[in-house]
Amino acid sequence: MSGSFKYGVSLYSYTDDIGTVMGLEDALYHAADLGATGIEILGEAHVDAYPEPSAAWLDRWFALVDQYGLEPTNFASWIDTHVQRDRDLTAEEGAAQLTLDLHLAKRLGFRFLRPKFGVIDDELTPHPIWSGAVERVLDLAAKLDVMIIPEIHAPTPIRHPVVEGYVDFIQRTGTKHFGLLIDTGIFQDRPLPYWQHETPEMREGAMSFLNGIKVPVEHLAEVIDYVPFIQAKFHHIDEQLHDHNIPWEKVVPALKSLGYSGYLSSEYEGVRDPWVAIEQVRRQHALIRKLEDEFDQRTSTNSQTEIANA
Repeated sequence: MSGSFKYGVSLYSYTDDIGTVMGLEDALYHAADLGATGIEILGEAHVDAYPEPSAAWLDRWFALVDQYGLEPTNFASWIDTHVQRDRDLTAEEGAAQLTLDLHLAKRLGFRFLRPKFGVIDDELTPHPIWSGAVERVLDLAAKLDVMIIPEIHAPTPIRHPVVEGYVDFIQRTGTKHFGLLIDTGIFQDRPLPYWQHETPEMREGAMSFLNGIKVPVEHLAEVIDYVPFIQAKFHHIDEQLHDHNIPWEKVVPALKSLGYSGYLSSEYEGVRDPWVAIEQVRRQHALIRKLEDEFDQRTSTNSQTEIANA
């Protein structure tokens, strides 16, 4: 069984460009121009006067997504559990932040909300209040029909207590409004280039994930039923459409074989020189579309051969 992907772009891809060489409309134009139909934003970064945008900003937002034929997909939010130095947030306070962002996400037309809870270790284990905070807003999420999807991001692999905890939560509550967001950076299997002034010693310990945690794509099968949205993380694709870090030639067939038909939302996290992200995102869409077409052609040929031999 295979599904057809939907293609989107996270405005995070244009970090350093937005507010300097491009505005919101420029970013939406470039996303639509490469054939994307979905747009993902970071609430605090991209919503003017967050969390209370003006009526004028809201009117412009809806006019622009309509003009460029874009569907709001994922709204990224933060629950800063250690915003105060002397204490952590309570579950009630975390739920209050989720409530605010759920309402704003719905108001802007988004289907998904990605909460980023504060973490307690280098493996990105979320603060223990996460489950209490989320459980308090499940009825609201269902009422608004917005799905809460925490991110599985390197250095956390699929087979990890964090993921097990999320799956256990889904099974215990029976909710249809909580799932997993997969960041494809977990499949990175080659090191990223060193940052300016970075030393080998800096790549040890907590930063070692920059060399890639190499999660086998086969592990997707264990969680795909809980994955409604994927951030297509990448860092550099050359002119020959070769990704230097992410093995798309494995990721795409795995997703197709599992029947995934949701969004692949480009999340570029490479060189931030002006305008570079525009071409990089375009290359990623071209690469993934090429691999998807090749998979579909192979599948069609194999099916025809099987019928002929029957």
